[in-house]
Amino acid sequence: MNEYNLSHREFGDQRIIRVRDVMMDAYAMVEGVMTVADAIVIAKQRQVKALIVNKRNADDEYGIVLMNDIAKQVLAQDRSPKRTNIYEIMTKPALSVNASMDVRYCARLFERFGISRAPVIEDGKVLGMVSYNNIVLNGMLHD
Repeated sequence: MNEYNLSHREFGDQRIIRVRDVMMDAYAMVEGVMTVADAIVIAKQRQVKALIVNKRNADDEYGIVLMNDIAKQVLAQDRSPKRTNIYEIMTKPALSVNASMDVRYCARLFERFGISRAPVIEDGKVLGMVSYNNIVLNGMLHD
């Protein structure tokens, strides 16, 4: 089987689109002890809408910080971004998806948990990020 067949399986007359086919491989990893101010600089430089918070050790889990988390928990509450650490506002563990997951199940998972983006993990490593935008724009009319 070639790579195409591994990633695209026919299911009846509908081809299965995998998360790896639609995800963005650009992402930014930050440390939990980093300040929100420093994290914003990284988000701007990398042009990402979410930051993945690195594990502290092998038994830890990844976290995630969205720009709206910063707006709600720092800006709206008049907290200083230079004195607020990422670990204070992150969501942990981040709900992640496997790269081989069918995008239809990914969309259902997003709906069920009320999220719009998630890290893509394979073999315990982050490969990228997937969002509703990626699924719709890169997956729905995928040939």
